[in-house]
Parts: sequence; structure tokens; C-alpha cells
Amino acid sequence: MYAIVEIAGQQFKVEKDQQVYVHRLENKEGEVVSFDEVLLIDNDGNVVVGAPAIEGATVTAKVLEHLKGDKVIVFKKKRRKGYRKKNGHRQYLTSIQIQEISEKGGAKKKVAKAKPAPKVEEAEAPAEEKKPAAKKPAAKKTTAKKAAPKKESTDSAEESKEA
Repeated sequence: MYAIVEIAGQQFKVEKDQQVYVHRLENKEGEVVSFDEVLLIDNDGNVVVGAPAIEGATVTAKVLEHLKGDKVIVFKKKRRKGYRKKNGHRQYLTSIQIQEISEKGGAKKKVAKAKPAPKVEEAEAPAEEKKPAAKKPAAKKTTAKKAAPKKESTDSAEESKEA
């Protein structure tokens, strides 16, 4: 069983007893945190998708520790100008361990989606029967092509020969 959860503005695929590093949370170490923004739950092939979140579904996790991520060096340079800037960054992270994924209300949401499906099929069946009888092929319209206008210089030459 796994779930896709939005934690601190990012989406994570989590399973029970998995350890995840997320952006720094305000909770203290050892506290239990629950996340309500569950976007998807897969329970052994039974997938429940929220729109955008599943109502009543929660993911519970325990805060293990607060730490800093690896150092990232930002180096800017413009050649032949003597411009060099070196800057470093370490992201503040929180390590959490997923304890439980519960889909309370997730089953209700799935049943509600399954009921309207047969109604749509019933409505489409009579519409398909009416379509072939109602339409007839339209007759093609033909357009006559206009003759190209003759050049004036040749017309005047022909008229002078006749006279």
C-alpha cells in the first residue's frame, strides 16, 4: 500500500515505515504529524484518486530529526570582465518516518464515482440509434469556371485586321 501526499509544497510517494526528507517542518523532534493532502492511495491494485485530495484520508508520520542538506555551491562568472561570485547554500530539512496510511472516506468517494457510469451508457444507447436515420448525404454543388479575360492588345490587333 502506498500513497502520494503533498508535504510542505512537494509531492511524495510514501509507504508505511519509509523515511523521507522534507522541507523543514515546525514540529519538534518526536512529535507525530498528520497530513491531510492525500492525492492518491493504492491498496494492492485498488486505486483511489482524489479531486484534488481524498476527503478523510490521512498519512501519519513521526518527526525523527531536523538537519541540513548537502552543500550546494553557486558560482557565477562573466569571462574577461573580472566578475566572480561564489555563494553556498544548505537546505534546512526534516526527516520523518511514515507510520500509517488511512483511507477513511476513500471508499465512499470511489463508490460515488462508480454509480454515474451506467447512467451515461444508457443515455448514449438511444442517441446512437437515432443518428443514422436522421442524416442524409447532401448533394454536391458544382460551380462553373469563368473564362480568363483576353488581353486587350491582341483584341485590338484582331479588330484592325478585320477592318
